[in-house]
Amino acid sequence: MKNLLTELRISLIATLCLAFLLCGLYPALVWVTAQGIFHDEANGSLIIRSGKIVGSSLLAQGFNAAKYFHPRPSAAGSGYDAASSGGSNLGPLSKKLMDGIEQRASEYRARNGLSPDTKVPVDAVTTSGSGLDPHISVENALLQAPRVARARGLSEKTVQKNIAAHTEGRTLRIFGEPRVNVLLLNLDMDEGT
Repeated sequence: MKNLLTELRISLIATLCLAFLLCGLYPALVWVTAQGIFHDEANGSLIIRSGKIVGSSLLAQGFNAAKYFHPRPSAAGSGYDAASSGGSNLGPLSKKLMDGIEQRASEYRARNGLSPDTKVPVDAVTTSGSGLDPHISVENALLQAPRVARARGLSEKTVQKNIAAHTEGRTLRIFGEPRVNVLLLNLDMDEGT
């Protein structure tokens, strides 16, 4: 019986010590580090205009008006729903996926006034893994530029300069492709016109 009480005491002390370290000290250390080094990212990379939160630079939003650049399609909930983040999980041989891509490509061409044989960038017709990717390819943005320029009464050159100003390079100069954050570009276009 004495041995059992000794083992219980050791187990209780070990549990309390681990709870303090892993449920108290470690999360506090991570929080303090994140707030100190990555303050904006740790707080959602929120974008505030005129005292109101208008979005996050890390999450896509749906834009449908002709004067806006349109993001990638979303499979998150009913579209761009951060609470339902996720891809479609359709495989490369899925007929539903292929039909959806063909339909989106046709709609993309029509919306942007492109000829039926114009190649459409992959990111314009496929969803990202999370369904909330805030970026589009530079090629996608440039194909949308004439539509945006017409809708805003601007020259294509002006719109292309805005795209160039919002083009982000490869991550660490080696990962991914150059890309454009749709929300930041649209907000800048709104402020400029």
